[in-house]
Amino acid sequence: MIPFNKPFLTGKETQYIEEAVKSGKISGNGIFTQKCHEFFQKRYGFIKCLLTTSCTDALEMASILCNIQPGDEVIVPSYTFVSTANAFVLRGAKIVFADSRSDHPGIDESKIESLITSRTKVIVPVHYAGVACDMDIIMDIATRHNLLVVEDAAQAIDSYYKGKPLGGIGHLGCFSFHETKNIQCGEGGMLVINDERFSKRAEIIWEKGTNRAAFFRGEIDKYGWVDIGSSFLPSEISAAFLFAQLENLDTIQNRRKHIWNTYYDGLKSSAEKGIFKLPFIPDYATQNGHMFYVVFRNQAERTGMINMVRLDEIHSVFHYLGLHSSPYYASRHDSQKLYNSDLYSNNLLRLPLFYELKNEHTEFIIDRIIQHQGEI
Repeated sequence: MIPFNKPFLTGKETQYIEEAVKSGKISGNGIFTQKCHEFFQKRYGFIKCLLTTSCTDALEMASILCNIQPGDEVIVPSYTFVSTANAFVLRGAKIVFADSRSDHPGIDESKIESLITSRTKVIVPVHYAGVACDMDIIMDIATRHNLLVVEDAAQAIDSYYKGKPLGGIGHLGCFSFHETKNIQCGEGGMLVINDERFSKRAEIIWEKGTNRAAFFRGEIDKYGWVDIGSSFLPSEISAAFLFAQLENLDTIQNRRKHIWNTYYDGLKSSAEKGIFKLPFIPDYATQNGHMFYVVFRNQAERTGMINMVRLDEIHSVFHYLGLHSSPYYASRHDSQKLYNSDLYSNNLLRLPLFYELKNEHTEFIIDRIIQHQGEI
C-alpha cells in the first residue's frame, strides 16, 4: 500500500534529542526552543515566536490574547479543522461560519463583511493547503471594523502572499508541526505574534500565567501568577526534533513541491476534460507542497475513485466535513446555506504526498487515476 502520509526523518532528530537530554534542561524553553524561535524570526522576519505543544494550543493562546468573552462573535470558515473554531468556543464565543470560495477551499473573502455585527471580534482566515487567502481584503475589513485577525497557518509553512510569509500578516498566526505537516515533530505548533501589544502577555500565557520567562532572563528577581494561562510550551525533546527538521526545510520543500508539480502536470489533461478540478493558485499566492487534491463533480465519483485506487494499493482520503453541519454545532448554526463548504466536504479527494514518495509511485498514482476516470 502506498500510504497517504509518511513522516520524514532527517537523521539528526535523535542526535539533537540526546543533546537536549544531556543539557540538563528538557522541560521546555531551553536551547532548542530558542534555536527554533530564532530560525523563524530570522528567516521570515516574525516579530516574536512561541513554540507550543500543538497548533490547537497556539489557537487557544490566540483566543485568550484576543480577550474573547462569552457572546463575542468570531468569523471562521466552515471548511476547516475543528480546532480553528473550538479554540474560540472554549472562551464562550459564538462561531459565525463563512462559506469557501468557489475556486478554492479557503474562506470567501467577499462574504466576510456581511457577517460582521456589533459583537464580532475576530476573523480567522485558514490558508487551506498552504494557499493564501486574499489578506489585503481581510486586513482592510478588519481595520475598518476594528477587528483582530488570527491566521490559521497550520498548513502554510514557507508559503507566501504577495511575497509576505503566511502567518506573519494578521495580528497573530498559528502553525502546526503535526506529523502530517511538511515540517513535523510528531505533535507541535507555534504562535506568531505580529503585533507588539500582544508580545509580553503572550509569553505570560505561554508560561501558565506566570512571568517565569522574564525571571529566567534576569529581568525580575522573582516570578508569580500574574494572568490566566496554561502549559502551552513543549518540552525540549520536541523542540530538538523540530530543529533537525528546520535545518532541512529547503530540501524538504523542494521535494514536496516537485511531487505537487508532477501531480498537477500529469492530471492536467483530465481536468481539461472536466473529470475533476485541480487546485487553483491565485496570482498573489504560492503553493508549498503541503497537499495535492482534486475536486470531483459529485460525491459518488469521489467515492468510486477512492475504492478503485484502494484496489491498486493507493491510500487516498477525503478531508473535512463542514463544521456548520457537525453534530456539535449544527443546532447552533443559523439557516445559512454554505454551498461551497458542502461541495468540498463531498467532492474533494487528497492524494498521497510525502517526502519519500518515489517518482515511480507518483507516476503510478497518476496513471491509475487516469485509467479509472472512465469507470466512475
